[in-house]
Amino acid sequence: MRILISNGTLVSEGRSFKAHLLIDDEHIAEIIEGEAPRNVDRIVDATGCFVLPGVIDDHVHFREPGMTTKADIESESRAAAYGGVTSFFDMPNTIPQTTTLEALDDKFSRGAEKSHVNYSFFFGATNDNYETFKQLDPHRIPGIKLFMGSSTGNMLVDRREALENIFRSAEMPIMAHCEDTDIINKTIAQYRKSEGDDAPIYMHQLLRSEEACYESTSLAVALAKTFGTRLHVAHVSTARELELFGKYRNITAEAVIAHLWFTNRDYDRLGALIKCNPSVKAPKDRDALREALLDGRITTVGTDHAPHLLSEKQGGALKAVSGMPMVQFSLVAMLELVNRGILTIERLVELMCHNPATLFKVRRRGFLRTGYWADVTVVRPDSPWTVTKDIVQSRCGWSPMEGEQFRWRVEHTFCNGNHIYDNGKFDAESKGRELVFR
Repeated sequence: MRILISNGTLVSEGRSFKAHLLIDDEHIAEIIEGEAPRNVDRIVDATGCFVLPGVIDDHVHFREPGMTTKADIESESRAAAYGGVTSFFDMPNTIPQTTTLEALDDKFSRGAEKSHVNYSFFFGATNDNYETFKQLDPHRIPGIKLFMGSSTGNMLVDRREALENIFRSAEMPIMAHCEDTDIINKTIAQYRKSEGDDAPIYMHQLLRSEEACYESTSLAVALAKTFGTRLHVAHVSTARELELFGKYRNITAEAVIAHLWFTNRDYDRLGALIKCNPSVKAPKDRDALREALLDGRITTVGTDHAPHLLSEKQGGALKAVSGMPMVQFSLVAMLELVNRGILTIERLVELMCHNPATLFKVRRRGFLRTGYWADVTVVRPDSPWTVTKDIVQSRCGWSPMEGEQFRWRVEHTFCNGNHIYDNGKFDAESKGRELVFR
């Protein structure tokens, strides 16, 4: 089918310009800045809208296999499509962990069967599986996920010898979760000794501290410099860590919506709903992260989408689980930052579409270019709406964004040319494709 997205403002490669975008079957056939072609099967009127490349979320936890009571690939990829996200990279801390070739193959089978948008999966590093790296197909996966700080899934790697083996052996990017577990454990042990088995939720930022983040990130950067490894540090959460980026071409950083949107002042309002690892920190840290979106110290914006049941989010800083669902509302949240003058829409597209594609070498996606896969999101400004529980697509059934009013609305999502989301209507039969790299 030839579909014309007409009269929109296209945003790609630093430009915003009036044009028509022609989709022919699965690909972008033409971008026309003049008169619209007539020989088309269908017209989608984008007058007043902005036409963006589909968002590539480089950091999600879709919980399948092993934790499908709270989320699975079908439900979370549907949430992604509702939010204008057309591709995702899923993390390995599932049950079983994605740390063997067999577990990786199983995930790809699940993605092919269930995902509504395009998909791939990180391979997880352990203390002793680095020799498996040479057997990985670099065309199928974005890279290696390394937990240098303990988080959900008990995949901690913190022995120096194991870390050196991993950084020495990885021929594709390492995406690292950086928190110093020794510092965290000592802080928690001291607190428990004097105060008890749980802590008020605002203590989370102190128990998983700036120091813990900085020490671990410093070590990762040092190892990447020593071995020349391609390192992408996940979910940077502190102003101090930002000092480590922007100096080395092989070392980059990700920010996620939680740390760009919330601060420790929001614990009083939202409690454990915004408990995540690394923790949400002070306004100065959020402000520094927002500034770093503009100067290159932050290269990508992801979500660290990590659903849990509401029953698991009860308790304080030591008992409530960490993680929150974000993929459905990431694009509109970033567009709100555009409205506030924090960044331009052209820079947003770089951070959420172009840079993930370039950094991880995703083939023919992330840009509005002739011949590229037709992953396209159409968003309308000045169209206020409020997040309510009934529109949340994630299986967990809640969002920390409930009650937030956004002024941008996702109207259309095309994935491989399929009109998967159309103003509240969802094509449940549509399936994404396995991403190809390099």
